[in-house]
Amino acid sequence: MSRRRVVVLLDSLEFLGGAETLAVDLAIGLDPERYERTLCITHDQSHLEGSPAQEGVRRRLREAGVEVLELGRRSRFAVGPWLRLIRWLRANRVDVLHAHKFGSNAWAVLCGRLAGVPVIVAHEHMWSYADAGALRRFVDRRWIAPGADFLIAVSAEGRRQMIEEEGVGADRVLYVPNGVPAAATDGAGEGTGRELLGIPADAEVVGTVALLRPEKELGLLVEATAILKPEHPHLRTVIVGDGPEREGLEALIAERGVEDAVLLAGYRDDVDRLLPGWDVAVCCSRFEGGPLSVMEYMDAGLPIVATAVGGLPELLEEGACGLLVEPGDPAALAAGIGELLADPQRRRELGERARERKREVYSLDAWVARMAALYEERLAEPSSRQTRS
Repeated sequence: MSRRRVVVLLDSLEFLGGAETLAVDLAIGLDPERYERTLCITHDQSHLEGSPAQEGVRRRLREAGVEVLELGRRSRFAVGPWLRLIRWLRANRVDVLHAHKFGSNAWAVLCGRLAGVPVIVAHEHMWSYADAGALRRFVDRRWIAPGADFLIAVSAEGRRQMIEEEGVGADRVLYVPNGVPAAATDGAGEGTGRELLGIPADAEVVGTVALLRPEKELGLLVEATAILKPEHPHLRTVIVGDGPEREGLEALIAERGVEDAVLLAGYRDDVDRLLPGWDVAVCCSRFEGGPLSVMEYMDAGLPIVATAVGGLPELLEEGACGLLVEPGDPAALAAGIGELLADPQRRRELGERARERKREVYSLDAWVARMAALYEERLAEPSSRQTRS
């Protein structure tokens, strides 16, 4: 049997968040014996040339035999790149077009249908539905949901919000939990992560991995560090990641006088080596879906303090695998972190439960297999074969 042709559609690789990481992992993870895989990046990426993060991702794609198609869009109003994509999809007889995030989802429905692609998947990775404008709700409800074969939500709460707040039909939204690879290390070499970052062995280390975006509310973690520091003089807070909020965070760190306690570590490709050196992991976002970073904390057996928003209560089993605190409250965040720092036994118990849950529910291999099964299920239906003809 000839291989299916799958195109994974993504706006950009400029900031490697959860959606971008999963899109890349999907393209790499699909069985090359069964699928010809292409990652299509719509935005111009020329300004990212030479970036360590970009080079790392492109190397992984190249080594896995994934084709990279770049449309080079420099403006949201540029139509030419989409016309080229339609011609390319048609000429290459693409079987599945799997888009990630709102913009790509909307364009995938238009381009995929005009090109006669049999299966179109729209993957929504969570956003603030409460702050949604009328236009976005309309596009999700009237264009993306009816136009795609599958509209995927990454958490049960995300699915609920699509249905109840956006008005998308319940039969149009499918919940598929995210997944991450098993950790390369299993808690071995606990001091390694501290040594890599120059953190003293006797420090109490609190860490987070996130894109530095407004919704991650990392200023709360800086504020919580300032609250905790008097009683925890050896506290070190590590923020791994990069993004547009870095300058604002640097200013807040200086304003609160915690330059010696907060480390902005920037982008790292060795997060799995850093995590075993942490005492507590944090996710303090204003909204979340199924954050891959939290799944990585779970796999590393770390105790977690997270805000009770979006998919986080579900992910942490309503607090059985970590502490949940109110969003937007630095004092509550500080209290949760302080509670765990003071109780090593509870940290171990929460970390062990988190690791077990991640490995049972949030496997990347299982997630990729679920995507492939969805493709095959839909392609087997007569209506998809008619689309191809």
